[in-house]
Amino acid sequence: VQYNDKGKWYKTSNLRLENGALKWNDSSLPFIQTSRKTFISYYHKEDQSSKEAFKNITKDLIINKSVEDGDVNSDVNDEYIKQLIQKGFLSNTTVLVVLIGAKTKCRVHIDWEISGALNLKVGESYAGLLGLLLPSHPDYGTKKAKYDLMPARLADNFKSGYAIIRDYTTDRKKIQEYIELAFKNRTSKSDKRDNSRIQMKKDTCS
Repeated sequence: VQYNDKGKWYKTSNLRLENGALKWNDSSLPFIQTSRKTFISYYHKEDQSSKEAFKNITKDLIINKSVEDGDVNSDVNDEYIKQLIQKGFLSNTTVLVVLIGAKTKCRVHIDWEISGALNLKVGESYAGLLGLLLPSHPDYGTKKAKYDLMPARLADNFKSGYAIIRDYTTDRKKIQEYIELAFKNRTSKSDKRDNSRIQMKKDTCS
């Protein structure tokens, strides 16, 4: 059985007993491995449904560190990031997932969240970066990811090779694979991490 994007279990294949061991034919099942502490960064106004779907299909694959509506309330970058630390959202996050919709690139809080995840003073370790292109994004399904259509700080790290960019999918095994790649980049590509850009001061679109 697996979770779907509504958070419900569904049957994928039958179990059978062979030579004293359980066997099944479903190669799409995720691996049994360590759940990564994951922060989901997204544009609440337009991409809430995508965030809920992602949260549902990964509920047993990740430890969700994400902000929910009403958890943090600040329009000042230092205060916003301070609240993320104090309330435990970014303090030990190891992977930050950015759900990239059409307007994600111009949202100030998303830039702050990416910056915080790349700052050792914020967390106990640097976080890996995974960007997922949503179906609402112009590059979804094109096998391309244009720098100017994603958050600039994420683009910096995609250019350097630190960040992973993929199309959004409901395939749980692929999602698990993408998260693990981002997690491993924390150490294998630590020299590629780029948090040099000045933080955004305001949204650049509505």
